[in-house]
Amino acid sequence: MSASTPDLSALGWDTGTAAAFDEAAAGAPFALLAGRVGRVDRGRVTVHTAAGPVSALVRLPAGSDLEDQPTTGDWVGLERRPDGDVVRVVLPRRSAIVRRVAGGRSDGQVMAANLARVLIAVPFETKVNLSAIERYLVLAWESGAQPVVVLTKADLGFDPETTREEVRAAAPGADVLVVSAETEEGMPELAALLADGTTALVGQSGAGKSTLVNALAGLPVQAVSDTRQDGKGRHTTTARELIPLPGGGVLIDTPGLRTIGLHEDGEGMAMTFPDIEELVAACRFADCAHETEPGCAVQAALADGTLDERRWGSWQKLQREAAWIAMRTDPVARSAARKRWTATGREGRARARLKRGEDPFA
Repeated sequence: MSASTPDLSALGWDTGTAAAFDEAAAGAPFALLAGRVGRVDRGRVTVHTAAGPVSALVRLPAGSDLEDQPTTGDWVGLERRPDGDVVRVVLPRRSAIVRRVAGGRSDGQVMAANLARVLIAVPFETKVNLSAIERYLVLAWESGAQPVVVLTKADLGFDPETTREEVRAAAPGADVLVVSAETEEGMPELAALLADGTTALVGQSGAGKSTLVNALAGLPVQAVSDTRQDGKGRHTTTARELIPLPGGGVLIDTPGLRTIGLHEDGEGMAMTFPDIEELVAACRFADCAHETEPGCAVQAALADGTLDERRWGSWQKLQREAAWIAMRTDPVARSAARKRWTATGREGRARARLKRGEDPFA
């Protein structure tokens, strides 16, 4: 059945989504109703449909994994049943924020789907952590959406313009906005930016996301609380929620995150650190470790100050994480890492024998 109704256009329904839904509905053994997931709560999802919000269970085909499960922002096909509605189909995603699940595993958790942009909220209330912003930028670029950094609580900032320039230097290719929900500084510009497409709002607890959502929605749709005395936020948003905005566009609010682990090793690093990627490519040796090798463009840039030590350290940390991800998911990368560890261990044992005055090659 077709669901291309004006009632869904406010949620982002377009011709591409309609075509994907019609294809899924044509192959289904039962009638499907189109809708968009607005919230996920312990095995049940709230789906916005042309007939209004519907609470439904999820029953996907056998073999579906964690990343196939519906998340906020997904377009789905519902089977209407007398004993309760059921999500039977999740349409292909155009973009998605995926983070590594907690506990050191490499599995991915899809936080939000079908996004035009990712809004990274960073408060002026505390010292801006540029390395944390870079981590969020990698995540945003990996999603396939356009990242935007919004510096919140501008009314509390000591020197907003200087901070904005520092963030701009750490976020090439991303817009950087300064806003205050209290004084409304920058809010009209932000609302205009979000008026088209779907935007996911991410950031650490205490970034003022709930206050920002309420200001953009024009209603108190999210509870707010004060930041703790240690500068850390309190969790007021407990679930990802889809909110249509009065000026157009859709916002997906997400709970504050203390830490966020990368899940994929794709273009996110290159998009976040184009300056370092260029330097690495300019090194004399392709396998340069960027330590003491001759002709190392990275070390030259560090020496003359064109590359900041903090930014280089941030790249190294994220690069190690990306290598770990590749090792967990790619057999070739895992084999290469094992060989490096074996060689490193062999060299370490040889150095220890030499230090004791023994034959290092024994």
